[in-house]
Amino acid sequence: MTALLSLSGIRKTYGSGELAVEVLHGVDLTIRAGEFVAIMGSSGSGKSTLMNIIGCLDRASAGTYVFAGHDVARLDANGLAALRRDGIGFVFQQYNLLANASALENVEVPAIYAGLPKDRRLARARALLEQVGLEQRQDHRPSQLSGGQQQRVSLARALMNGGQVILADEPTGALDSRTGREVMDLLHQLNAAGHTIILVTHDSDVAAQARRVVRLADGLVVADDSRTSEPAAVPLERPFAVHHGDRWAEAGEAVKLALRSLRANLFRTVLTLLGIVIGVGSVIAMLAFGDGAKRDVMTSIQAMGTNLLLVRPGIPGVRGPGGVTTLTTGDAEEIATLPNVRRAIPEIEGTVTFRYDAVDHSASVTATSADYPLSRDWPLARGVFFDADDVDTFATVAVLGRTVADSLFGDGDPIGEYVMLNNTPFLVIGVLERKGASAWGSDLDDVAFVPLTTGGLRLFGRRHLRSITVEVDDTATMEPTRLEIERVLEARHNMVDFNIRNMASVLETAVATQNTMTVLLGAVAAISLLVGGIGVMNIMLVTVAERTREIGIRMATGARQSDILMQFLIEAVVVCTIGGLLGVAGGMGAALVTSAFAIPVAITPLPVVLAFGCAFGTGLVFGFMPARKAARLDPVVALASE
Repeated sequence: MTALLSLSGIRKTYGSGELAVEVLHGVDLTIRAGEFVAIMGSSGSGKSTLMNIIGCLDRASAGTYVFAGHDVARLDANGLAALRRDGIGFVFQQYNLLANASALENVEVPAIYAGLPKDRRLARARALLEQVGLEQRQDHRPSQLSGGQQQRVSLARALMNGGQVILADEPTGALDSRTGREVMDLLHQLNAAGHTIILVTHDSDVAAQARRVVRLADGLVVADDSRTSEPAAVPLERPFAVHHGDRWAEAGEAVKLALRSLRANLFRTVLTLLGIVIGVGSVIAMLAFGDGAKRDVMTSIQAMGTNLLLVRPGIPGVRGPGGVTTLTTGDAEEIATLPNVRRAIPEIEGTVTFRYDAVDHSASVTATSADYPLSRDWPLARGVFFDADDVDTFATVAVLGRTVADSLFGDGDPIGEYVMLNNTPFLVIGVLERKGASAWGSDLDDVAFVPLTTGGLRLFGRRHLRSITVEVDDTATMEPTRLEIERVLEARHNMVDFNIRNMASVLETAVATQNTMTVLLGAVAAISLLVGGIGVMNIMLVTVAERTREIGIRMATGARQSDILMQFLIEAVVVCTIGGLLGVAGGMGAALVTSAFAIPVAITPLPVVLAFGCAFGTGLVFGFMPARKAARLDPVVALASE
């Protein structure tokens, strides 16, 4: 009969140089399909090492090993995984079941890596558990099963992908005699069904039940006794066609395993999530605050107008007007005649005490021309603004901002009422629409407007202007217009005793400053996300160390390096994804709560997408190293881990 396994001159050396120790010294062994072989030897004889080589868990240092026509030495790690998955079923002395999985889930593991659809996988796993007498225990975890029941689960798992070769390492060593006999009876039944059984033991009574006993001593085969001339020639068919390459299904299983693992260490998972939640939430909240402040600044400056040039008295380079108050209405009239100038609005400003009945209120009053609301795009809520005739006739009329109107009249209508401004009665003819607060926190509505002539004479006692607001037609030529205004005023004053500010450039500067602050806020928040990512990597490295035996079990049941890599990488990504979602909710919630306290906040989709994307990317980047470490573990070393 054709050999199923053929080993020739197999040697195995551990270490190198002077520390090298050769455990197998040239083993020759041939096993045919359907045989029941016991490999027997005392401790240190090399039988465990030989078993690992036969099971493709380890490689020989020298010699030739052919398994079902495949030269094992020519196979890479994934090729060895394929042989274990499709041709070998392991039964270990310590059972090596996944502690957090049920009996049913343990049995189906090899078929997961074979790509069998879930419904067929579960149906076969249930049938195998019924075959070994555990149909009533399929939902029990290993800790809820006896040693004999765990070994039966291990046997069912070995058969999941067909189990052409059942490699049993001391399968009765941890069992009582009765349970041990039951396990051996199952192995005989499997052999009778066509499975090749290779039993590794040091117990001569157990070895005596095999039809062939191979004895090892000091790394050499010293005896090979057959009790029958030929094994039972029963053809063994695979229970299903193996499906490979369905990465989406494998990814789905990896997500399921990741959630199970995270649930098993819930407290640690919560702490790991916390770092990502804080990082993502901080990014979203900080950027929302930064964008909100930027929008508020832009709104305030735009409310003043971005097509404006503001002329103020004062010597350039000297802080404040420095005693210079030389701007006049004649300057404003001259500026208004220049090309590209739509309006030139003279202004005198000061603080005045308002009185209506028994209510006093202090607010800013601006004495100006009739064109003021047009240049500042400030419509009226009620009434009218004063006109040029009111300016020419020194009319004692006033237009109130909403804050002043509310303070003096409450819910009443101020139109047609008289208010005292510094003990001078003024008729209220209009109320402006509400503007709100400026970027610097001042109330833009706490103001009133009176005719320029009236204010200069009756309220402030001066003719010189505090400022001239120049509205231009074409903002593209604001700079030439500014230079022309400088020329005119210098000619009129015979000196440069004024400053001209471009409101468009002020807006640009303010926006640039706010953008810088937003970036700084985002950078600070991103650091917390980075720290969270490092925490994820640290936890995943600890997880790999804790689950080394599990990794070995998965590799023994057919997991490729890519399967292990994907599993642990997906665990990291799942942690970061959940943390990212919670962080998004937390960051948006914090921003919305803060906005209730009149703090400007702007939540836009881009920061949310970026923050969540960074969390997802954090899982990929910081999860890769631990996942790569797990994937590169040696199956033999991993299985030997405690």
